[in-house]
Amino acid sequence: MFKSILIPTDGSSLSDKAVRQGLELARALGSKVVAVHVTAPFHAVAATPADLTATPEEREQNAAVRSAAASTRFNKEVFERVAAVARELGVACTCLSLTGEHVWQQIIMAAEANGCDAICMASHGRRGFAALMLGSETAKVLTHTKIPVVVLR
Repeated sequence: MFKSILIPTDGSSLSDKAVRQGLELARALGSKVVAVHVTAPFHAVAATPADLTATPEEREQNAAVRSAAASTRFNKEVFERVAAVARELGVACTCLSLTGEHVWQQIIMAAEANGCDAICMASHGRRGFAALMLGSETAKVLTHTKIPVVVLR
């Protein structure tokens, strides 16, 4: 049925549950998995003493380096959890870390670029005003991709 499943994760406990369920689905279907974590680019500059004498370009570069270091540590922790579950279940899993302005677009592009024929992702289940204001990466993926999406709550 599905030979390659993309599983996005944001590192939250809800996402961890969806990762496990997605990996269990992959095991049942004999599929491989591509796990992906997308980080939005860093926009705000945290002022440090060096920032006060730096050019705007240098401040932006310094902020990006600080953000990248924190993001790398977080990605490593998230992917270690994903890899542990994949090993436990005996599922082949590749982990990708991406950066992009629109998380949902990066998820779709990763699925297409890696030949995934399904996307399995969590939904926070926000309703009403919270859903309107916060939006939903899952809803955006659902409405913008032609790839089947399994939504887990």
